[in-house]
Amino acid sequence: MSYRGLPNWPPVWTNSYDRVVKRVKGEIGSLKHVILHPQMPTRCFLVIEHKDEAYTGCLLFDDLAFCQQIAARLDFYRGCSIKEIGDLDLELTL
Repeated sequence: MSYRGLPNWPPVWTNSYDRVVKRVKGEIGSLKHVILHPQMPTRCFLVIEHKDEAYTGCLLFDDLAFCQQIAARLDFYRGCSIKEIGDLDLELTL
């Protein structure tokens, strides 16, 4: 998956508790929520849990329909590890 020709997986994960922003990278944690925001239709927000903390990542897409398809497919994998999800070949399932 990509946005403007650049890979968008895995997203950078951020956590902003106590006014301190933490960033982590990689296929870590497990997927808890998939969020589509109507005012940002080509963005898919993912919430994960990693080491008992919640982190949010954002996938950007060039195509609205593809973003919606990916969000629906990712929602199916809630509870799975991000590593497992990253190993899937999602193109074959869309």
